[in-house]
Amino acid sequence: MTKLSVNLNKVALIRNSRGGNMPDLVQVAKDCERFGAQGITIHPRPDERHARYTDVGTLKKEVTTELNIEGYPSEKFIQIVLHHQPDQVTLVPDPPGALTSDHGWDTLSKKDFLAPIIKKFKAQGIRTSLFIDADPRWVEGAAMIGVDRVELYTGPYAHHYPTDPVVAIQSHYRTSLAAKEFGIGLNAGHDLNLDNLYYYQTGVVDLLEVSIGHALICDALYMGLELAIQSYLSKLI
Repeated sequence: MTKLSVNLNKVALIRNSRGGNMPDLVQVAKDCERFGAQGITIHPRPDERHARYTDVGTLKKEVTTELNIEGYPSEKFIQIVLHHQPDQVTLVPDPPGALTSDHGWDTLSKKDFLAPIIKKFKAQGIRTSLFIDADPRWVEGAAMIGVDRVELYTGPYAHHYPTDPVVAIQSHYRTSLAAKEFGIGLNAGHDLNLDNLYYYQTGVVDLLEVSIGHALICDALYMGLELAIQSYLSKLI
């Protein structure tokens, strides 16, 4: 079964909007796990407008499933990950002011930049992943860098799914085959929701994990967190 990792950035955004600790990010993480989620994801950005760097250590102490930390590999980010040692680190090529992640790494031209960073993380036993667009070229580059997994950026898939799901999934299917060929684990995330998740999961090969935040938290506003998580789990086989 493909694992569901719940991204809590939107929960942190609500918390930050009023100061204090409401909603309590740790309690929400515990509830997500209690309701069936197999992982927790946060993506702290330099302006800390949602998840904060201090959330990494706090969640590391409490998360009992799998903690995935996403972010651009600035020196500060690298040191925080090395210090707290989450289960997985996913490197994303976000510039500091990015609203959200909207493209993946060029793993060929950035090989010399990324390889030493990946080596540091792997030396500490942290599973490594690179956020990439759905193109077999970037999987080949990721293999040369030595990462454990890639996370496919599913934004374009979600955009085209309503009009032509067959075309929308094609590049992701080809990229999943490349990941299998190179022995790299496959994750996916961005704009996956209850409408497009099942088709995506069944349309690619050996999908290990999806990271879903915005859509799941939006659904939770209507149906509650427990039912939302169970609904997403029902789309994964």
